[in-house]
Amino acid sequence: MKGRSMVEGTPWKHILKFALPVLAGSLLQQLYNTVDTIIVGNFSGEDALSAVGTTGSFSFLFLALAIGLSAGNGVVVAQHYGAKNEKAVRENAATGILLLMGVGLISTLLGILVSRPAYTYLVNVPDGFLELTITYFRLYALGLVFQFGYNIFSSVLRAVGDSAATLYFLLIASVLNIGLDLLFVAGFHWGVAGAAIATDISQAVSFVAAYLYMTKKYPIFRFRISDYKWHAEYAAKTVVVGFPIALQLIIVSFGLTFIQRAVNGFGQAMTASFTVGQRIEMYLNLPCNAFQTTLATYVGQNIGAGRIDRVKSGVRQTLIISLTMTLIISALVWFFAADIITLFSISEEATVYCLAHLHTVALINVVLSMYIPLFGVFQGAGHSSFPTLVATCALGVRVIVTYLFRYSPVFGYSIIWWNGLFGFGLGFVISWGYYLSGKWRNNASLTGV
Repeated sequence: MKGRSMVEGTPWKHILKFALPVLAGSLLQQLYNTVDTIIVGNFSGEDALSAVGTTGSFSFLFLALAIGLSAGNGVVVAQHYGAKNEKAVRENAATGILLLMGVGLISTLLGILVSRPAYTYLVNVPDGFLELTITYFRLYALGLVFQFGYNIFSSVLRAVGDSAATLYFLLIASVLNIGLDLLFVAGFHWGVAGAAIATDISQAVSFVAAYLYMTKKYPIFRFRISDYKWHAEYAAKTVVVGFPIALQLIIVSFGLTFIQRAVNGFGQAMTASFTVGQRIEMYLNLPCNAFQTTLATYVGQNIGAGRIDRVKSGVRQTLIISLTMTLIISALVWFFAADIITLFSISEEATVYCLAHLHTVALINVVLSMYIPLFGVFQGAGHSSFPTLVATCALGVRVIVTYLFRYSPVFGYSIIWWNGLFGFGLGFVISWGYYLSGKWRNNASLTGV
């Protein structure tokens, strides 16, 4: 099988070589999301900016399914790849593609149908930009099937050690999305509809590019129509590993939806501020998320090869790199926050909120870099349900303290960003307690090789 194995050699070299393309790809994704927001804010106004921003937490529900199920399939494929079981790699990948494309089609239809009640009652979007929000999300939902397809292709490629490929696809999608944003939003003045259509087209192109690359470079993935057979046992393994990952992200999405509801209660200036703040906050989380993905593959391959002894050294080296990168990004955000905010053309009131938001998360989010990568260890070892437990506890605390203190004299509206101090702190304690206990090593081949 042609791919990259991480079961021999210096761990940090393999991990960094694998993680950098993942990190660069995520950076590109965030850059075009940021540019998308800048273009909408500058050419369509604060109402449109708030509408696009307020869709984020609920739309992440569907992306959570795509990421979780594809990551689950990737872990199973990585374990079989480490065990050099070519037949199982091929059959698992084919089953994963069928599963994700099916769920993607259902998600597209469901997203269109539930958009109005979701944003009217669940997210409690103000009437001033409710219709803009619904318009954007319904058009955005048309591209969900391509998101699901792209995620499964990328996950399969990462499972065999090819993380660089996703960088190429995201580069294409990013450049295209920015160009279409300028054309549709700035040029044609289509507003939020133009932004959504630009996103759909760029996702469709990255979906096609990923499929063509995967089938051309890797003969093992050159499936004929007859090869797309449903293997129930492989689908079950994907769900066993992947659904807890998806559930973790779904819980995050629901938690953020309730936080978004609290944000909307402080008025449009706060909503616009929170939209910008979240866009920048995502940059702080890039290293820990990239290393979570990397460790899931690294641990999966080493467990498949029976090299669990390499896991601890890999984790230690990974956390040092993750913390270093996060500290650098946090320092940049802290010192250049005011300059960054001016790019989005938000009101003076929203700017004040956003500056306080960014200064706070630049400090708090450093905690994430020290425990989120451990989620990849648990997932690669077949303990995908544990990160879900941690995410539930951490986000539950964030939501609770938000609603408890949002009108208190101590925090007031600033609890919108200070809630991370309580949630992330708890997540850190639980994750490290479990890792140091060594329980994650029990039944490490849970998915079956």
